[in-house]
Amino acid sequence: MELEEAVSLMKNVLTPVKETENCSVLEAAGRIAGADIFAPINVPSFAKSAMDGYAVRSEDVYKASRESPVKLRVIKELFAGDSAINIESGVNTAVRVMTGSPVPDGYDSVVKQEDTDYGEKTVSVYSPVKKWQNYCAVGEDIQKDELVLKTGTVINRSNIGLLSSLGIPEIKTIRKIRFSILSTGSELIESGSLLSPGKIYSSIAPMLSFSIKAAGQTVIKNKIIPDDEKEIATAIKNAATESDVVITTGGVSVGKKDYLPAVLDSMGSKIIFERVKIQPGSPTRASLLNGKLILSLSGNPYAALANFDIYFYHILSVLTGAVSLAPEKKTAELVSPYEKINKSRRLIRAFCDDGKVSLPAENHASSVISNLTECNCYIDLPKETVCKPGDKVSVWMMRI
Repeated sequence: MELEEAVSLMKNVLTPVKETENCSVLEAAGRIAGADIFAPINVPSFAKSAMDGYAVRSEDVYKASRESPVKLRVIKELFAGDSAINIESGVNTAVRVMTGSPVPDGYDSVVKQEDTDYGEKTVSVYSPVKKWQNYCAVGEDIQKDELVLKTGTVINRSNIGLLSSLGIPEIKTIRKIRFSILSTGSELIESGSLLSPGKIYSSIAPMLSFSIKAAGQTVIKNKIIPDDEKEIATAIKNAATESDVVITTGGVSVGKKDYLPAVLDSMGSKIIFERVKIQPGSPTRASLLNGKLILSLSGNPYAALANFDIYFYHILSVLTGAVSLAPEKKTAELVSPYEKINKSRRLIRAFCDDGKVSLPAENHASSVISNLTECNCYIDLPKETVCKPGDKVSVWMMRI
C-alpha cells in the first residue's frame, strides 16, 4: 500500500496516553503538557519603568522643551527590587527610577534621563512624554488567569521562560511513552565488544534510541536478539508487556532467517500493514500484539532510520496528543542533479537550506550511513520521476 495509507491505518489503532506525571519546569524541555495552565499572577505584577529616568505625571510635562524646561521636585529614588508602597505622587513631582524599578501609583509615564539634567533634588525636564510612555503596566505581558500553555504543547525554552516568569515550579506532563528496541540478527554485537569475523557493530538501535530520548520519551529496553525464533518470540512478548511501543529491526524481509513475520503471526498479532510502496524499507510492517504496537523496520541502517523518522513522529503525535510532532512535508528547489529513474517511490538523503535542496551524498545504498552526517532531510521522489536542477521536490526534514 502507499505510505500515507499505512500511516493512516497505524494511527487509527493507537490510543492517546492519558496518564500524567508532575515534572519540574527546569526538567520539562521537550515534554508534552498534560493539562491547560493558567497564569496565577499578572506579569509584571506591578507597574515598572522601561528605562532609566524619572517617573512623572504626563500632564505636568506636556509643555516641556529645551528652551523652556519644566522643573519637578524629586521625592524618591527607586531601583529594581525596591518597593513603591507608601510613595504619594503629587503635582510637579517626580521619582528617580531605573530600568525595572517600580513606578509608584499616580505616575503615568517615564521621562528618559537623557531628556533631563539628571537632577537629584529637582530635575529639569526638556521633553514631553505621552501617557504610559516608557511605562510597563501591570499585566502588560501576561494577564492573571490567562491561558498560557495548552494541553498537548511540546514544551520549548520559551514555554519554560514563560512558566518561570509566573513562578510555576512544576507542571503536569504526559508521562513518557515507553519504547523497546529489539535488534534481530546473529551478526550484531554491542559497541565495545571485540569484533570477530562475520560480526558487525549494531548502529541502528543507538540512532533510534537517541531519537526517542531527544523527543523526550524513554527507552526501557534496548536488546540484540539472535536469529532464533524462540528467542525472538520471548523478547517480543516481554517487551510488549513492559512497553507502549516495540520497535524491531531486521528479520522482516524474505530471507531464510527473516523469522519476524512468522513469529509475530504465531503469537497471534494482528497485521496493520506490511510491505509499503516505498524504498528503501518496503518490508516495513506494523502489527498489534495484545493491544501494543509492534513496528518492524528493515535491518539496513538507512532504510530503518528513514522509515523510523516518518512512522515514529506520527506515533508520538497520537500517543502524546501533540499534533505538532507529526512530520510535515515542504517543497524545495532541487539544485543538484539526480539522474537515476527509480521504479519505486524513493526516500533520498539530502540537505535542505533556504528553500534549496542538494544531494551531498553520492552513495544512496540503504546499508550506508556515513554520509548521513552531511544530510538533514529526505527527498520524497515519486516513482519513475525524471528529476533535474530547478525542479520542485517534496522534502521531509529530519528532526535532529
